[in-house]
Amino acid sequence: MAPEPPLLTMSGITKSFPGVRALDGVDLDVQAGEVHCLLGQNGAGKSTLIKVLAGAHQPDGGTITWHGEPVTLKSPIAAVRRGIATMYQELDLVEHLSVAENVYLGHEPTAAGLVVRGRAAKESTAALLRRLGHPEVDPARLVGDLSAAQQQIVSMARALSHDVRLIVMDEPTAALDPDETDNLFRIVGDLTADGVAVIYISHRLEEIRRIGDRVTVLKDGRSVAGGLPAKTTPTREVVALMTGRTVEYVFPERPAGTAQPPTGTPLLEVRGLARAGEFEPFDLTVHPGEIVGLAGLVGSGRSEILETVYGARKPTAGRVLVDGKPLRPGSVRAAVAAGLGLAPEERKAQALLMLESVTRNVSVSSMSRFSRGGWMDRGAESAAARTAVRELSLRPDNPDVPVRTLSGGNQQKAVLARWLLRGCKVLLLDEPTRGVDVGARAELYAVVRRLADEGLAVLLVSSEVPEVLGLADRVLVLREGRIVHRAPARELDEHRVLDLVMEGSSSVSPTSPVSPSSPMEGTPAS
Repeated sequence: MAPEPPLLTMSGITKSFPGVRALDGVDLDVQAGEVHCLLGQNGAGKSTLIKVLAGAHQPDGGTITWHGEPVTLKSPIAAVRRGIATMYQELDLVEHLSVAENVYLGHEPTAAGLVVRGRAAKESTAALLRRLGHPEVDPARLVGDLSAAQQQIVSMARALSHDVRLIVMDEPTAALDPDETDNLFRIVGDLTADGVAVIYISHRLEEIRRIGDRVTVLKDGRSVAGGLPAKTTPTREVVALMTGRTVEYVFPERPAGTAQPPTGTPLLEVRGLARAGEFEPFDLTVHPGEIVGLAGLVGSGRSEILETVYGARKPTAGRVLVDGKPLRPGSVRAAVAAGLGLAPEERKAQALLMLESVTRNVSVSSMSRFSRGGWMDRGAESAAARTAVRELSLRPDNPDVPVRTLSGGNQQKAVLARWLLRGCKVLLLDEPTRGVDVGARAELYAVVRRLADEGLAVLLVSSEVPEVLGLADRVLVLREGRIVHRAPARELDEHRVLDLVMEGSSSVSPTSPVSPSSPMEGTPAS
């Protein structure tokens, strides 16, 4: 008997955005009734691919075949009408509407050609919620009043309210506890038993062992492996497929002595810092001239740690000290006054005044330096900004141009110049090279290393493991809000770190090793 043709086939899918080729000939086939897992590091192309499948992006090339016939998914509505539903990691629910209104938003139930509201919609929603094992969720309740797990169930009920044949789940367990995760997996089992296919995206390989049938791995916008058995493919093989590339970045040499544990008084000290629901209590020190890296996946708590240290979030426990003096919790003003500077992940939205000049962007945190009797000394402001940007080799060498006209790398230099002008002691870097091309990355790495060599303490967060290992002197590995490993960067490699962030568990001590060669079956390594 000939094998059943795939429910879905995506062949040679390409998609480019200005300056970025996000998908470069991706292939994916999914059978009815299977859980097909999609793996890849951040930036591998997973999100773009599922948005193409959901009709949110139009591919530049390639074909999509559904039930053996070529299709064009021109919009999300077109995808849903075909039976393709997508549950994004950031749930697209309307908080001020009820559960029932969210479930049937845009496709209210009808009878005799007329839209049926009120009781009929609530009854249909209640039936879906019972199928999903959550009869306690009131269809009349506002979605904004529900827990994260309940909102996840509402999103799934919305998907099932259509005649769905394939559901895409993007990191569906990120906000779930173990019991809620078990219930989700029961639901997935029921769906696949009914012939519904699931594309499952997760960084957690232990989940893929439990429910996955096959695995496709993406790397740098390409599919590098398809149809791997989820339960028997060794972790080492999967990690190698995800990371098997030549690192094209040039990292500056570490200064002599960084192989030895730092001594003396740290510039930055974190004691028992915690924020409920985001990260557990931990300690950390960063000494003058040292770069410490935080490595972890999206949702591990790494950015939240940086923002809490900076005062943008208030901790629920612990404290932060700069030069031995405690900071007032939850106060950015106090952090900046003490000598902290933050280059955030979303620099355009969170750091830069895009319509203002480079000068104004560089001087904005040091305005009091240029105020004379209530008047701004524009000449002094411009001269100081010009000196700061020249120290960082920002191009073009004209601080009067709007910052929006600069490249990504030079915009990041403008953020660093702001803190250089401010005279900060501790520099917090969150995804410092996001949106920066390879050549500019090498320049930024040299700038960061030079600032550290001049005595700054640097705390670095990056989703790119080679970047953390190439820049940092010491590395803390995070998983699900907990430090699972600490080591000098020289003692780690990319495979090892990814093993730790994927396979670490709450039973792993901060210094215990995790096996890099455990198979994708049986008990997770610890």
